[in-house]
Amino acid sequence: MAKSKTSFFCQNCGSAFTKWQGQCNSCKEWNTIAEEVITKSTPDPWQGSALEKTNAAQPQRIADISIAQTPRLSTHDTELNRVLGGGLVPGSLTLLGGEPGIGKSTLMLQVALKWPHKTLYVSGEESAQQIKMRADRLSPSAANCLVLTETKTQNIFRHIAQENPQVVVIDSIQTLQTDEIDSTAGSISQIRATTAELIKFAKATQTPVLLIGHITKDGHIAGPKILEHMVDTVLQFEGDRHHVYRIIRAHKNRFGSTSELGIYEMLSNGLRQVNNPSELLISKTDEDLSGTAIAATLEGMRPLMIEIQALVSSAVYGTPQRSATGYNLKRLNMILAVLEKRVGFKLGAKDVFLNVTGGIQVDDPAIDLAVVAAILSSNIDAPVDRSICFAAEIGLAGEVRPVSRLDQRILEAEKLGFKRMVVSKHSKLPKERYSIDLIQVTKVHDMVRHLFT
Repeated sequence: MAKSKTSFFCQNCGSAFTKWQGQCNSCKEWNTIAEEVITKSTPDPWQGSALEKTNAAQPQRIADISIAQTPRLSTHDTELNRVLGGGLVPGSLTLLGGEPGIGKSTLMLQVALKWPHKTLYVSGEESAQQIKMRADRLSPSAANCLVLTETKTQNIFRHIAQENPQVVVIDSIQTLQTDEIDSTAGSISQIRATTAELIKFAKATQTPVLLIGHITKDGHIAGPKILEHMVDTVLQFEGDRHHVYRIIRAHKNRFGSTSELGIYEMLSNGLRQVNNPSELLISKTDEDLSGTAIAATLEGMRPLMIEIQALVSSAVYGTPQRSATGYNLKRLNMILAVLEKRVGFKLGAKDVFLNVTGGIQVDDPAIDLAVVAAILSSNIDAPVDRSICFAAEIGLAGEVRPVSRLDQRILEAEKLGFKRMVVSKHSKLPKERYSIDLIQVTKVHDMVRHLFT
């Protein structure tokens, strides 16, 4: 037997070292370096079968390379298809991460039960009986889904060769281990080695593989950072497990956009797709409340109407507080400075709290005008008309700047029954005539006159 060797890995970032040291040179964390035993590599689990049948890669002229559209496997889930870019690409590796209890296993099992493709669901965390109980709650009939409770990759590949599934789901990558590495499951070297084996399998057999990954307390996927570089797609499943709404977004996607968003509602019988999230993100109330405004934003190709809530009150403890949920705090401070310097509202001695309802994170600058309207509404305790929405960016000089793809925002506002929409006067308005009344302003002063006078 070959002599085994050891190496030292940082458990936080995955960097390798020849000897132990107190601080990692890469991530600067202390006491995160641990020793792991690395044994001699065994033959590849798929050697002699699929890997040998594939032709070795040969150099090609770039002009001769075919760029035909790769057919995708539909997941029969509209929200997941949108985030993936149209479905699963054959031979791809997709990594899904999220908080414990957020619903990662529920989503993957629900998808595996619904689609017509033969699927092997490999679980290293739950027993077959536990999976069966969840499956009965999600979808009682599922003839194409096979369940395997196994953690060793060599045994998993043997069952894959026998069953020949069209899709493989691994729950989770942190529970897998291979005979190539003599260390515990979940270690840096095990995660890296098992992922490399799954990549070889996926590329050789053109079978899409879905991986579920744990995340750390900082919100990053557990394991080495190289794990996210190795896979083709990284999805993040977000939301508060004490609320019913869940959001899935792509942090990396080699086959599509990373700006798309999928929204689900957690019910007793699984996750329900939310086809019209604007109706959920806007409060249903007949009362006129101050400090609220509706903004028209875009997430990828999807227009959304979101509600901005603001609370402005006198600072009790001397130093004013600035808090933002779902919105960039630095941008909030910039807008407050613009209101104080350019518009004349004295907010320097007041607490300002801002919230984007629904628990989503918005980076679109088009919601700036709605943020201003909500803050001023709360400051003077005067409600904004619920039939008005906003779509414009605020500049440092107090000017109202145009935003992109205004026509999609207008159509979404019309569909939800809004009567008026405040936009920049410099916007390139579409030639079509809309039923909604477009209020064009050039400075924040103009908007204040329209709303509060």
